[in-house]
Amino acid sequence: MAPPPTLQELIEIVRQDASSDQPLDQLVAAAAAAAELEETTDALLGHFVDRCRRDGRSWTEISAALGVTKQAVHKRFATAIATHVAAANPSPTFERFTDRARHVMAQSSMAAVALGDDFVGTEHLLLALFSEPEGLAGRALAAMDVTEEKVRAAIRAAGDRTPEAEEPTGSMAESPASSAQAPGSSAQAPAPDGKPAGTAGSGTRPPFSVPAKRVLRDALAVALEFGHNYIGTEHILLGLYRDSDNLAAQILTQAGAPEASARAHLTAMLRGQGPGH
Repeated sequence: MAPPPTLQELIEIVRQDASSDQPLDQLVAAAAAAAELEETTDALLGHFVDRCRRDGRSWTEISAALGVTKQAVHKRFATAIATHVAAANPSPTFERFTDRARHVMAQSSMAAVALGDDFVGTEHLLLALFSEPEGLAGRALAAMDVTEEKVRAAIRAAGDRTPEAEEPTGSMAESPASSAQAPGSSAQAPAPDGKPAGTAGSGTRPPFSVPAKRVLRDALAVALEFGHNYIGTEHILLGLYRDSDNLAAQILTQAGAPEASARAHLTAMLRGQGPGH
């Protein structure tokens, strides 16, 4: 294996990439380079963590090999593993979603159809969480005084909600690559009877938008961070916050329900509870 760049080589690269010879400009370039290196390092380790999981290795064995705790492995590699699972598994399945989470997925399609939309967006996922008021997400939303009526009003006020263009891949499926072994986004949401959905206008249900697919990938990442082997409504809610540019995240933030507050409520409620949320 070729040796990695030395410190001096990295310094020279930063100097070449900086917009000027000024120390502050070089510091900005160094910060960007360090962030890129960290992302690449995590992706590299995440790839081999994923391989170890596929080989049947436990999180205890993996954490021991890395010299860190299981919690640290989950937290550090959750997003990298979730992204890898999404890219490597084009066939979607919702087998590891809890019953309530499955119901939310079905209701998100129905919410889109009811609003006359031909896609399932993050706003529809947020609306669907109200269909399970006893789920952890529903209870957290209530605790933060976020109501379905407020969300609907915010959606109406948002104006044009044309979704991003579809990506060729990015769906998520069950995989032994993560402790959650959880599915994620697919091009279509499951119908209430568990059958695949189709597209709006053909009597079936619309496909997920790209931001909505990312939310489901991020829900898997959240589940990994918590060390859970399922995806519940709480993971979907926290997944909505990962991309602050999506409409659901903006609605929640503007409603006075930031991610830190949601996470605090959910963490408190999760203590002593099992899956099924």
